[in-house]
Amino acid sequence: MNKITIQKILELKNSNKPFATLTAYDYTSAKIVDSTGIPIILVGDSAAMVMLGYENTLPITMDEMAIFVKAVSRGANNALIVADMPFLSYQTSVENALTNAGFFIKECNANAVKLEGGDNVIPQISAIVQAGIPVMGHLGLTPQSVHQMSGYKIQGKDENSAKEIIKNAIAIQNAGAFSIVLEGIPTELAKIITEKLVIPTIGIGAGQFCDGQIQVYHDILGLDNTFNPKHAKQFAKMQDNSIEAIKTYIKEVNSKKFPSEKNSTTLNPNVLKTIS
Repeated sequence: MNKITIQKILELKNSNKPFATLTAYDYTSAKIVDSTGIPIILVGDSAAMVMLGYENTLPITMDEMAIFVKAVSRGANNALIVADMPFLSYQTSVENALTNAGFFIKECNANAVKLEGGDNVIPQISAIVQAGIPVMGHLGLTPQSVHQMSGYKIQGKDENSAKEIIKNAIAIQNAGAFSIVLEGIPTELAKIITEKLVIPTIGIGAGQFCDGQIQVYHDILGLDNTFNPKHAKQFAKMQDNSIEAIKTYIKEVNSKKFPSEKNSTTLNPNVLKTIS
């Protein structure tokens, strides 16, 4: 399979077949996801919670994100790798945004970057695109604005906020973004935006009418039974399976069933005589 390009992502808009995308944060999960033929892997700043145990996405740094982006880049040879720009890595200035986006491309082997926000980040998106770096936008429920939004709440439910999201989606497209994530907005609003844009929309908690969908790797595999957001669906029960496997391992160690002869190496009998 050849490396997915921006042009191929843009072509998915008119394929009349919704496409799936996933997050990944490490080498092994990236290899697994990439083997399925998924077109985009997002190295999300959700790694802050999923991998590092933070309460939200705000604390994760560029240095921490770089570790995850590099690992995923080593594991995925086919999918387009999008690096999520962490909080305050782009909001403070256009120059800072360009420097950090360039770092993800040059040093971490990402293929694109993602920024949250609308009017407030249009100059950053435009500058990054003009520098030759593909940008994915992100509107609606933007986790880096969790305090401003007073929590993780559905956005765009009233006329003014819905119109604002539509306006910002068009502005992001006009700034040169190749796609846009729509998170936590009503299904009907996502449909309107999807129909207005010529770039693909990728939904998470935004209904079925987006061009694509994005989910967190750990959520769809059921790796954490304590976290089951409404927008997600568990397609496997990996936490339960993992716990059962570990219990079986403990039992076999306790009963001396593991390791067996096939898991062990023996000495040549002549060598054994000389050291006994």
